[in-house]
Amino acid sequence: MMKDEKLKNGKLQFITHYTERYSYLDAAHMALEGGCRWVQLRMKDTSMEDIEPVALEMQSLCRQYGATFIIDDHVELAGKLHADGVHLGKKDMPIADARRILGKEYIIGGTANTLEDVLQHYEAGADYIGCGPFRYTTTKKNLSPILGLEGYTAIIRRMQEADIHLPVVAIGGVTIADIPAVMQAGVSGIALSGTVLHADNPTKEMRRIISLMENGE
Repeated sequence: MMKDEKLKNGKLQFITHYTERYSYLDAAHMALEGGCRWVQLRMKDTSMEDIEPVALEMQSLCRQYGATFIIDDHVELAGKLHADGVHLGKKDMPIADARRILGKEYIIGGTANTLEDVLQHYEAGADYIGCGPFRYTTTKKNLSPILGLEGYTAIIRRMQEADIHLPVVAIGGVTIADIPAVMQAGVSGIALSGTVLHADNPTKEMRRIISLMENGE
């Protein structure tokens, strides 16, 4: 797949996190089986030695499903494994530096909470923005100020006024019930984690989410 095709998978993104019920690989497999075609491996507070074998297996799994595989934080690992890209938080390597290391063919996403964050990432060459949090979430430490629907609407409007065309993915505490209203706020996509993994049947929940996003039901 070319980079543009990989980016098209980003309307619905699944982000792994640790749970006592499922391993990182189990979680990714359920999301893929449910129809998601974008998986971000996020293993906070874990050594590179422990992340790499999981990343290799998850990348292989994503390729079986034709899914885009993104590694959180670790630019060098993304390059070493030839992952599809990397997602960088506010305290990670600057996007411009990551772009110099990885080149144009890799997807680079950045976390944003304000319009100023968005502008900075845009100028640095980001391919998409993970914008949030939508509401309080327990899966992320050091949470930025909550955006809510009004926050997304304001950021999207100001991006349009500035003629900035960059995919904005809502992230942080989004549930299936929130999806219609969040999408109406003008974002390009949704990133989910806990709302999928805490469901009784994560694979079935992912299918429900995809149906809602595609058909409004």
